[in-house]
Amino acid sequence: MNATAPYLADEPNTIRTADNTRLFYREWGEGTPLVFLSGWTLNADMWAYQMEPLSRLACRCIAYDRRGHGRSSDPGRGYDFDTLAGDLESVLNALDLSGVTLVAHSIASGEVVRYLTRYGSARVARIALVAPAATPYLLKTDDNPNGIDAALFEQGRLALSRSFPDWIEANAGPYFGPGVSRAPLDWTIRLMLQTSHQAMLELARVQTSTDFRAELARVEVPSLILHGDRDASAPLELTGRPTAALIPGASLQVYEGAGHGLYFTHAQRLNRDLLAFLGRRPA
Repeated sequence: MNATAPYLADEPNTIRTADNTRLFYREWGEGTPLVFLSGWTLNADMWAYQMEPLSRLACRCIAYDRRGHGRSSDPGRGYDFDTLAGDLESVLNALDLSGVTLVAHSIASGEVVRYLTRYGSARVARIALVAPAATPYLLKTDDNPNGIDAALFEQGRLALSRSFPDWIEANAGPYFGPGVSRAPLDWTIRLMLQTSHQAMLELARVQTSTDFRAELARVEVPSLILHGDRDASAPLELTGRPTAALIPGASLQVYEGAGHGLYFTHAQRLNRDLLAFLGRRPA
């Protein structure tokens, strides 16, 4: 075995990457492969309301915890899009997947786009970006006047560094939007607090400073963007709509009244849309 190649480790549900980072993954069902990539500071558990029903409909559903998140190891390095795209490559290679549909939430939109531009689409049939929050480019610059001032991002990172739990509490309600009970908020907070402090801060930095505009134009696989029009974390007009406009042939579906956590609040609709994207009729 090549010591630098990714492989399935002896530990259950574990993949070792080329730099020996241990990635936890779960796999439910058999059939068409879907790989789910989680949002910022979340992990594979967030996808339960997609993976369980879709796994009963001839879908092989796989989700993994990003390095420094959940049950994966905390290597103290690699919190950049190149390394994270390499981790995705490790997962696809170790499980020998092909014809994959990548389903990415929030910051993971950047991982998927970087994966395609670095590794190509030989293993990937299509991509679905759910409430993308890293693309196309968040920072306000001369050629990106609709972006957000760097000073505001710096203020946010300062608040994160001082007390991540307090930051989460202040933003938990807007994340899902009105009409959601406290229980899903507490569930989400528990997932987020399983992330290393270093990973949380580094990803907050790279998410707001990475320009994906040129890379989006190079995406060649069928692409679906699903976004709520009340997303306070990643406003539609800043992220989802321009992302769809930059990917050749991409389709945008706007969820009326949905916030950033539409994988929970609009789970049934999202599942129907994913099945339709696969060319399948919902049961």
